Amino acid sequence: MTLPRLPEAVVFDMDGLIFDTETLYQEAALLAAAEGGHDVSSGIVFRLVGLPWRRGRELLIEHFGAAFPVENFEAAWRRHFWLIAETRLALKPGVIELLDLLDALELPKAIATSSSHATVQNHLTAHGLAGRFQAIVGDGDYAAGKPAPDPFLTAAARLGVAPEACLALEDSHNGIRSASAAGMMTIMVPDLLSPTDEIRGLCAFVAADLHEVSRLILATAAN
Repeated sequence: MTLPRLPEAVVFDMDGLIFDTETLYQEAALLAAAEGGHDVSSGIVFRLVGLPWRRGRELLIEHFGAAFPVENFEAAWRRHFWLIAETRLALKPGVIELLDLLDALELPKAIATSSSHATVQNHLTAHGLAGRFQAIVGDGDYAAGKPAPDPFLTAAARLGVAPEACLALEDSHNGIRSASAAGMMTIMVPDLLSPTDEIRGLCAFVAADLHEVSRLILATAAN
């Protein structure tokens, strides 16, 4: 099996795709909710996956009401996350294999994420990946976050590659919507969220993991 075409560049999401952080964020959110006495049994935390914090805080206020102490919740959430990440920040399976393959094929790479540049650099440095991406697009680099196309369009521009010539790799629904709206060939590698019919329709492929993405790219390059 091959991709519709060999990309000229690859744009990665970060959380839940390169790093196994979405589960840590969920755990931290539950700890923050318990600390503040907030009921998150409705699944509101899952709705935050793939969203920039500005949109996430809007959802929390819509859900809990204007009196919800969103700043305190965010502070507790971040505190719990970093405590957990100190010992449990892990790479997703297949990351190094895929980066090595893209280097061998001389395909440039970028990250397009809702996280801050400080967070990106912390995570990359922790696993020796600093310098392996030609461009990093993080919070503050675009007007509108995912699911708007801005993060992926910005990444393509910084790589100097047309969006339609790029392959986007994402794990979240909002990320898939963003990459597809940017005109990129898109692969979903599910993490916490399974693809819906809508999301499958926006994807060129749904891969089990990044090992499978490597095999797809390698097969396409050999075709």
